[in-house]
Amino acid sequence: MLGITHRSTKPPLLMTRFLSHGTLECRDIAATRRFYEEVLGLEVAQQAPTALFVRLGGNHCYAVVETPGSGQDMPLMNHNGLDLASQEEVREAYETLQRVKDEYAIRKLTKPVRQHGTYSFYLQDLDGNWWEICHLPKGGYAFRFEHPEVDLTGREDLSPREIRSRYQRPLDHLPPEAAR
Repeated sequence: MLGITHRSTKPPLLMTRFLSHGTLECRDIAATRRFYEEVLGLEVAQQAPTALFVRLGGNHCYAVVETPGSGQDMPLMNHNGLDLASQEEVREAYETLQRVKDEYAIRKLTKPVRQHGTYSFYLQDLDGNWWEICHLPKGGYAFRFEHPEVDLTGREDLSPREIRSRYQRPLDHLPPEAAR
């Protein structure tokens, strides 16, 4: 079936320990730091005159590198996600950001919707990077790894409708004790 993948039977060539970091571009390191701290609530450390490290809630971090001439915006599908404690907090965050979008040079805001197991909205920041502000179940996306009911790997037995349902509304397919 188109799009359904299977697990490899080969051992990995690299014995990696954890996913440690990613990289984001920024155009003005001072304005970006202000946005990350005052809007997104990220922990920020400056490592060089043109580079920051940011993280929140764990050891995975992003190197944020000033590249003023880049001009490239991040595609929406390459967004980064930040989790809030409830759907109500997502709604309140959207309303707050609508009020301050000019002050923090937020370029775009989408309206909150329920999609792919989250209640969320997207924002494009001053550097053209996209962020999904969402409410996930306890444990974040861990349920996608821990419950075979929502893992589509090898599931050629599912109809396109069932596949779409498991992607768009995965919590509906979990046992009741796991879904919340």
